[in-house]
Amino acid sequence: MSDNGVLPVEVDPAAAFLAQQESEIAVIENNDEGFGALDGSVELLQQPPVTDSPAAVENHAGFAEASAATVNGDMFELKAKKELEDWHVHQNEQMEKNKANNRASEEAFLSEADGDSPGTEWERVARLCDFNPKTNKTAKDVSRMRSVLIALKQTPLVR
Repeated sequence: MSDNGVLPVEVDPAAAFLAQQESEIAVIENNDEGFGALDGSVELLQQPPVTDSPAAVENHAGFAEASAATVNGDMFELKAKKELEDWHVHQNEQMEKNKANNRASEEAFLSEADGDSPGTEWERVARLCDFNPKTNKTAKDVSRMRSVLIALKQTPLVR
């Protein structure tokens, strides 16, 4: 062997085997040793006629249902998005109304609180108290305190 300055290339045995197998398969597939024109027609005659099997019909029906469900799902998704947007608009409107009402009631409360004059302390206390006798069962019983405040409102303390 002569050395021409080129290193020998290592051959992968697995790659060589795969290449050999592929070439053998190609030779078998391209083999034209048959009956000529009748070769392909015999295979066609031996195959049964193509009919839809129940499984294929069921699969097709399932596909139709799935596509209909997808369309329905898209419609429901669009409807849900619209309802959610409407809810947000309504919620924002309610929040703005509540803010305006709270500002107005706060201004009214502050204007009442500013009108302090001597001797009107009990009137201010009476405005802050709830004199409604109907109370919640879970709340503390404040009926005695209410009666004391009502009595003080009617006859204020004298100093």
